[in-house]
Amino acid sequence: MADQQVDARGLNCPMPIVKTAQAVKALASGQTVEVLATDPGSVKDFAAWSKTTGNEMVEQTSDAGVFRFVLRKK
Repeated sequence: MADQQVDARGLNCPMPIVKTAQAVKALASGQTVEVLATDPGSVKDFAAWSKTTGNEMVEQTSDAGVFRFVLRKK
């Protein structure tokens, strides 16, 4: 279970990343955030964001057009 959840379903780029960045700011180092998104571009966006910010992509799944990401704050 993640420490925080972000429901970005129905939002297009860049809003899933924007909402996730805001949520991550409130977390302590090592805590996790789970993000649900429907924008297919979010797969590449979250991979790039994770690499750029140093926050770890712990898990990435897709089910029926909903992309789920779990990220750990550095």
